[in-house]
Amino acid sequence: MKLSWSTLRVKDLEASIGFYQDVLGLTVTRRFPAGPGSEIAFLGGAGPVEIELISDGSGREIVVGSDISWGFEVEGLDEKMAMLNERGIAFDGPSSPNPSIRFIFFSDPNGMRIQFAENMEKD
Repeated sequence: MKLSWSTLRVKDLEASIGFYQDVLGLTVTRRFPAGPGSEIAFLGGAGPVEIELISDGSGREIVVGSDISWGFEVEGLDEKMAMLNERGIAFDGPSSPNPSIRFIFFSDPNGMRIQFAENMEKD
């Protein structure tokens, strides 16, 4: 068994796709209608797990729990923080609970917490 994707219901599919493409560098791997007014898009490029975005077209507010996040390992956390600053995206951190990792948290347009983490024990 393997984890293949993680799903997030989104308020605005276009804005969410734009965010994940621009900020995380993901690409749309497939996109299709999913019933009246609904659409699904899968994004990948950051490893074997994809992100599935589902929009029902209602524009309703999305409730994302504060105790969940998606983590992405990055090569240069300082560069990622500069990129987020350039785009006006607020973040918490950086934090380093031990010498082997440093990370920040920020939110996507739906309130999903995203973590960028840098492994400080490079080979």
